[in-house]
Amino acid sequence: MPDMPESTVCLTFDFDAISSWLARGQASPGPISRGEFGAHAVPRILKMLRERGITSTFFIPGHTVETYPEQCAAIAEAGHEIALHGYLHEPVSTLDPAAELATVLRARGAIRKVTGYEARGNRTPGWDFTTSTVEVLLEVGCEYDSSLMATDYTPYYARQGDEADPDGPYRFGRPTPLVELPVSWSLDDYPYFEFRQTASGVLPGLRNPDGVFGNWLGDIDYMLREEPGGVCVLTCHPQVIGRGHRMLGLERLLDACLERPLAFRTCLDTARAFRSASGGPEPAGS
Repeated sequence: MPDMPESTVCLTFDFDAISSWLARGQASPGPISRGEFGAHAVPRILKMLRERGITSTFFIPGHTVETYPEQCAAIAEAGHEIALHGYLHEPVSTLDPAAELATVLRARGAIRKVTGYEARGNRTPGWDFTTSTVEVLLEVGCEYDSSLMATDYTPYYARQGDEADPDGPYRFGRPTPLVELPVSWSLDDYPYFEFRQTASGVLPGLRNPDGVFGNWLGDIDYMLREEPGGVCVLTCHPQVIGRGHRMLGLERLLDACLERPLAFRTCLDTARAFRSASGGPEPAGS
């Protein structure tokens, strides 16, 4: 890994609101209300961040920006980064390349219209990905993505042209100018906390926050010991993390982090620091 600034935590929020439920075809008042709670929780999240001087990245679907313009404008006004997260939280693997591009353009336009923010980063809904995603993101001027999981603390350049042959070795494509800030389901609040029943089974959720955030802090401490200068990306959802006992748990985690030799940075600042340190190519339009 190139020499980076001090170790970094990227605290991120996927402000899905109603969009993720509509994307699943769940438009009745019950699931919609669960999405509504995400908007209700945004002010308390912004207050928590303001009190600690932490700047974060919010990945926001275009549908959320259009449905909750006041909350999204408040996020931008507070100095947080706003990045792409689909339009209706649609899995990109259900889209052909033209539709994937159109969705990104629609989402970017919604963010620009409501907040004035020019999104330069992306997180695919559900961390889905296609062979066209990197090309689409580069075409619209994105500098980074945060959806893949090939490393834990080491940003890298996303590839194009991989070939998966089940009858032979995997063939890796060429690196592109798109910085990848890796994520993990183990550092995502949704599978730990959100109860969801589907036709195929039950996502039980409802875990004790202290155990979950103890794991997260363990990952951060391991990074500090073994990969100083690394990057740890944490993923939260306002409709999940915004419940009182979880907010208290997150506050304890953030306070513990603030006692450690690390910095909270936005994903965009982190991607740019990695590119500068690695001498990587600038994306078109940057």
